[in-house]
Amino acid sequence: MYFDCIMAGFGGQGILSAGMMLSHMAVSQNLNATWFPSYGAEQRGGTANCMVVVSDDEIGSPVITKPHNGFIMNYPSLVKFQPRFRSGANVVIDSSLVSAEYINRDDLNFYGINATEQAEKLGNVKVANVIMIGALLKASQLFDLKVAEEALKYAISEKYHNLLDLNKKALEVGFNQVVKL
Repeated sequence: MYFDCIMAGFGGQGILSAGMMLSHMAVSQNLNATWFPSYGAEQRGGTANCMVVVSDDEIGSPVITKPHNGFIMNYPSLVKFQPRFRSGANVVIDSSLVSAEYINRDDLNFYGINATEQAEKLGNVKVANVIMIGALLKASQLFDLKVAEEALKYAISEKYHNLLDLNKKALEVGFNQVVKL
């Protein structure tokens, strides 16, 4: 089993945290995982992305040149990463912030979810990244929803376990409401 993805957006959207959460979910399933973050000097408001590789075998490198999967939470990231995806890749966009009109590759499987808007409805815009994880899990079929929900307790610091229920709801929203574009 091999899975790789790139997650990209603005600093402050929880891009790096989303990658770390996905890595923890993989480790909770006795899989190997790498997490490789990258962000601009300005961080909050600048661009941020991370690469996650999950495998049941040893992982040779955390760097992904042609991702099989990904999620995009802003327009600059779509422009930057859309050309890099491998043909047939699963790509989820936050349709609250990225218009599908900017998709220019028909060899990719694009999915949309209005993650930022849905996070606001849940009462905390900071869970938009978790909604995106749920959508990515559904699009890629990496883990089912139950596995992801159970893994949240490992992926979220004990300090924030009071937010587990909110994060489970966010995962469910992403998993259940993502649509193929």
